[in-house]
Amino acid sequence: MSRETDPIAHSVWMRPPRSRRGRPQLSREEIVSAAVGLLDAEGLDGLSMRRLAATIGAGATSLYFYVAGKDELLELAVDQIMGEVDIPDAARVGWREAAAGYAREFRALMLRHPWAVSILGVTPAIGPNAMRVSDRAIAVLDTAGLTGQEIAWTSSLLMAHAIGAVMSETAMHTITARAGKSVTEIVQQMDDYVESYREELPSFTGWWRDNNAMNMEKSVETGFEFGLARILDGLEAWLARERA
Repeated sequence: MSRETDPIAHSVWMRPPRSRRGRPQLSREEIVSAAVGLLDAEGLDGLSMRRLAATIGAGATSLYFYVAGKDELLELAVDQIMGEVDIPDAARVGWREAAAGYAREFRALMLRHPWAVSILGVTPAIGPNAMRVSDRAIAVLDTAGLTGQEIAWTSSLLMAHAIGAVMSETAMHTITARAGKSVTEIVQQMDDYVESYREELPSFTGWWRDNNAMNMEKSVETGFEFGLARILDGLEAWLARERA
């Protein structure tokens, strides 16, 4: 079975690290750190073994002593950035704030490393850092009173909210970078166009007229927190009913 059809069986984490005889010129950690830097700067399309080798001043062939190829390198890169996630202690701040911190940490992580959005869930995240994050998240949701599949479903719900927010924010940043304008300036350019629909679409045009002067950049942050709070409100209400 190929790696494409069974990524777990062929995961880098399912076998011991490769060793090299003699004194190594590079370390796997050095290679992975350089790969993360290249991914942050140029995205997934900018990463290749040849480009990475040039970045660290090594021969492309020499990298294969440490990693089998790009897929394996991405697994290692994902686990390295997972080490940045710091979930609050539920015993200190309460399960709700800890669960909110879990979602906030992942949103911040993906905004720092936008390339990860499209490969999380596809590239196996089963390295030591990812496993520690999972362990901490399970402990938080267990503290809330969730059990079994409820923990997995709730974790997926929080991650879906974070990923959805990041996808919108990343698109917004791309548009503003290309236009050389703020998102508020871009949106306000549509005023006359939207107003032309005032008779056909009275609800939309009325809402637009009342709200298009808001700070769109600040609204993104506020919108993420609004959605997160409503998710946690729903979980809290559901848990109260279940306990009753």
